[in-house]
Amino acid sequence: MGRGWNLGSGSAKAGEPQAAGVGRDTEEQDLRMVACEWSPEAERSGVRREALSGGLYREQQEGLWGSVEAGARMEVRAGTEGGDRDMEGRGNAEGALETTGRLVRGSEGSCGADARCDRPRPPGAAALMLLLPATMFHLLLVVRSGPARLLGPPPYLPGLQVLWSPRMLLLWLTWLGLQAALYLLPARKVAEGQELKDKSRLLYPINGFQALMLTALLVGLAVLAGLPLGALPEMLLPLAFAATFTTFIFSLFLYLKALVAPASALAPGGNSGNPIYDFFLGRELNPRVWSFDFKYFCELRPGLIGWVLINLAMLMQEAELRGSPSLAMWLVNGFQLLYVGDALWHEEAVLTTMDITHDGFGFMLAFGDLAWVPFTYSLQAQFLLHHPQPLGLPVASVICLINAVGYYIFRGANSQKNTFRKNPSDPRVAGVSHLLPYFYLLYFTALLVHREARDEQQCLQKYGLAWHEYCRRVPYRILPYIY
Repeated sequence: MGRGWNLGSGSAKAGEPQAAGVGRDTEEQDLRMVACEWSPEAERSGVRREALSGGLYREQQEGLWGSVEAGARMEVRAGTEGGDRDMEGRGNAEGALETTGRLVRGSEGSCGADARCDRPRPPGAAALMLLLPATMFHLLLVVRSGPARLLGPPPYLPGLQVLWSPRMLLLWLTWLGLQAALYLLPARKVAEGQELKDKSRLLYPINGFQALMLTALLVGLAVLAGLPLGALPEMLLPLAFAATFTTFIFSLFLYLKALVAPASALAPGGNSGNPIYDFFLGRELNPRVWSFDFKYFCELRPGLIGWVLINLAMLMQEAELRGSPSLAMWLVNGFQLLYVGDALWHEEAVLTTMDITHDGFGFMLAFGDLAWVPFTYSLQAQFLLHHPQPLGLPVASVICLINAVGYYIFRGANSQKNTFRKNPSDPRVAGVSHLLPYFYLLYFTALLVHREARDEQQCLQKYGLAWHEYCRRVPYRILPYIY
């Protein structure tokens, strides 16, 4: 934040600086300003901003124009030499200055005041919308091929008659409908999300683990009734195509819905004005129809549970082909089920992640949640079905131990991050911000080291050579291999 002036809501007082800094781009970009500040860069650039009536301002630096929803008239001059500032406040600046300004920048969008500059630009976004589905289909094709080379060419390129199947589209929509129905069931808990721009908080049902259990029950009953779940691996290509097709349609719906959404509902990024970029990144932060939150629903439900279901189908087909599932297949199913079950059990923690609190909901998240996760995260089980790997108990035991240690670190780290996001002052994650609670540790460390040194001297005087022999056999005083 440094030096400068912060623009916020309320009335401007006479003599108080009220200004917003701008960058030096001369091309065209959309800029979403939530908290506007005068920056040292703007100060050095010699920006001259003059507020006009009706909430407009004019900036005379390299021909830039913009608008801010403020009822004030004010003039700000920043000199390039010595950082002189001459400001004159005129009238009152009523209301919040959370507005959208437009700077002129060619056909390509850029990062605004609070947009993420690490996002792909429109050409990159367009390329990713083609590259990601192509990569997914490449993986699905090579995993079942003989060589199974990641960087090698696929064994063949399927035609549209292989990829398109109305039956698979219906099956995919049925799966989404089932998960949506489970989402709407009464939840064991309803949690509040993070505070939004308008100071409100959305409510979210915490029933993801319940949806997983009910899905398992329904699938189990269907298998007992004769559902050929083992045939699912042969349907992955048309299913993945159906998921990709519906993701494009769904993303178009989200984009059009965001066009009529209020400004307070828009995400910090994804509002560049370039339709390709905004379609990819997502314009609206929390798109909803009544209480049904699309982004929250897609984040953990259809994709993660679908991933587990595909794994199970691989296990069942391997049992049909080879008489019983391999130990490696059991481990893959078990470890990944643990991961999915953990995510759904701690579903409330997703409310503090960047996906929910910052990113808009567009093609990037929709494709990742609905297509990429179930069809690429299940690659290990797919590989084992087509390329069985022998695994003995000793190696399997080591793998289980490594997985247990990794899971312990993973769960502890994610729990700490979630706790910190909710309350950075929580004593469980506050770290060593104060030495006072650690007084005993410091005191007794010094006390015991000093006491040990005195004991050493006294024992040497009392036992002589016998003590020397004892120290030779027991070389460490307090901590083995350390001290």
